[in-house]
Amino acid sequence: DYNRCDVRLESLTYSGENLTMGEGEQRVAIIGGGISGMAAAERLAALDDALEVHLFEASDRLGGVLQTEQADGFCLELGPDSMLSRLPWGVELCRRIGLEQELVSTNSSPSGVYVVCRGRLQRVPAGLAIMAPQRAWPMVTTPILSWPGKLRLAAECVIPRRRSEQDESLADFSRRRLGRETLERLVQPLAGGIYMGDPELLSIQATFPQFVEMEREHGSLIRAARAARAKGGGKQETGGPQYSLFVAPRRGMAQLVDALAERLTGCCFHYRQRVESILPDEGGGWRVEVVDGLTRNRWQKNFAGVILALPACHAGPLLMPVNRELATLLGDIPYAGCVVVNLAYERGVVSHPLDSFGFLAPHIERRSILACTFSSLKYPGRAPTGKVLLRAFLGGACFPEVLEWSDEQVLHSVQQELRELLGVSGPPLFTRIKRWQRSMPQYHVGHLERVRRIEELAGTMSGLELAGNYCRGVGIPHCIRSGAEASERLVAAMHRNVQLQH
Repeated sequence: DYNRCDVRLESLTYSGENLTMGEGEQRVAIIGGGISGMAAAERLAALDDALEVHLFEASDRLGGVLQTEQADGFCLELGPDSMLSRLPWGVELCRRIGLEQELVSTNSSPSGVYVVCRGRLQRVPAGLAIMAPQRAWPMVTTPILSWPGKLRLAAECVIPRRRSEQDESLADFSRRRLGRETLERLVQPLAGGIYMGDPELLSIQATFPQFVEMEREHGSLIRAARAARAKGGGKQETGGPQYSLFVAPRRGMAQLVDALAERLTGCCFHYRQRVESILPDEGGGWRVEVVDGLTRNRWQKNFAGVILALPACHAGPLLMPVNRELATLLGDIPYAGCVVVNLAYERGVVSHPLDSFGFLAPHIERRSILACTFSSLKYPGRAPTGKVLLRAFLGGACFPEVLEWSDEQVLHSVQQELRELLGVSGPPLFTRIKRWQRSMPQYHVGHLERVRRIEELAGTMSGLELAGNYCRGVGIPHCIRSGAEASERLVAAMHRNVQLQH
């Protein structure tokens, strides 16, 4: 975990004197205007309101992948549509910026999710938390698994626990404990879909460390899940992701971005300004060179500290002149992209009852749609009465060619599969396609060791901090935490330097 700096620096004193930094020592640059960079700016303002904070964003908007559009009474999410409330960093940020009352939970009427099985939608068995069944009977009766697959799953209770501490892939872990069929039909769509990744490459320790701990402590995922259920009073859970743990702003995720930007009144935002280089200067700070995206003019400014809140694939090249090993480690983190398709329909043309939050499609089904969210059922206010909003996801690490498809090819494939799976009999009222190139970092086997080395090398570079979803979590709360803790480390280091000078 990160070394947290929970000190409050507003009243830092040394030898009985209040310490202040000189004018040149108060300037901080944040490179990247996604949620990690914005969270870093918010935290800097809370720690030391005397800092002069400059945030550089190469595009013309803040928020990164958090994009929401309003159209004809529909609320369209082009990127993530929610955040996990049991991870506190997102909800706490909303509380600080006055957005807490605008957070809404998922609707209570739908339950669980479907999974595509041999061309038809089947409900994920109740009580299955990705790869830890809490209840036996739903697993016995599910049509998703064959009888040999069910017997192999039941044998998980007697499979010896793994003694090695070495990392292994999500697929290897799942096959070893649950069997090949459970991996292909349930675990891969439920777990691999979170990262849009290939389970043969994803690290179990970096993506789902709780299951490694369950095996280590109980010797069996089934025994561990049942123990947890008994401890929780035997609460009945639907299968698949526990959507009751997710929240979202009432008007979409862009509402979080807008509220945060309004709060950052002391921050200087530089839009369409691409940072071309960051180099240490002779005074112990950093010289940042910027290219204006409209005029192509170059300019530079010195900063006491820099927070690099870019994707690793962009942060690496910037650091190549400064630290080749660090730059290589960052640049070698693989990324996957995806295509998000919003489709609006009249309710009458969709014959499926839409009595869940959506469906998942295992890779073994060889469909273009990896997942589909019933957005108008998931959160209130996403579609007008009598209308339906669906959101389909394509691409990922296993199907990168989809990002090169034309819009016509994407829509043809999506609409055909929605006709087959949901009984959609009419054309959409409108559609919206969003392509995300290299948007999701892939936590491959050995990722945690890579991150530890990245943090070690970054720790030797005074006045430079890293933040982003490639570090220790891809969710919005993880990004907020990453940005905030980068600010804490930076401000603590800057004030230590002031102490030494005095």
